[in-house]
Amino acid sequence: MSILQKISEEIVPWSRKQNIVLLVITACVFQFILFYAPALADEAVNQAQASSDSQEMLVNDSVSKEPTMNQEAAKLAQPVLTAISSPETATSSPETGSQEKAGSSPEVKVINTSTHVITAYNSEVAQTDDDPCTTANGFNVCVHGVEDTIAANFLKFGTKVKIPELFGDRVFIVRDRMNVKHPNRIDVWMKDRHDALQFGIKIAKIQVVE
Repeated sequence: MSILQKISEEIVPWSRKQNIVLLVITACVFQFILFYAPALADEAVNQAQASSDSQEMLVNDSVSKEPTMNQEAAKLAQPVLTAISSPETATSSPETGSQEKAGSSPEVKVINTSTHVITAYNSEVAQTDDDPCTTANGFNVCVHGVEDTIAANFLKFGTKVKIPELFGDRVFIVRDRMNVKHPNRIDVWMKDRHDALQFGIKIAKIQVVE
């Protein structure tokens, strides 16, 4: 303030009243700066602290929400994982596998293989006897109704036979006999006369199986 007074005295001739006014203005300026500067500084510090606190709260909030979100995601995914790992929704199960195996054809063991003349017959008096439905061992093919009976003189009753070349995996059972003049022939029983005639006479390998 003394500097301003000297400058004012040396450069501009100020009156006493003007000097008093200048001093009052200078005092007001310094008072304003010195009075509000600490308040502004405090306000800036408080704003910085508030900003830092808000950022810290956001970080803590996101960190605290993350486990909750993970738990919710796990709850949503649980039914899917359960459905995938559940035996009921699996494509195959031990019970299904056992049922499929039970429904499939049992594996048979071939005991003997030989080649024979194969013919066919049906239940007619002209082709059999006066009781065409009953075989030589007393089996009624008409009631049974399944084409799995054969007649053969060289095999025991009950012998199981396959003829793969003509009937694939079908298993026949010896239940009937032929005329004695055909000791090595096999006669396949068929329900329909027309099918027996169409079959004719063939030569094929047979397999005696267990």
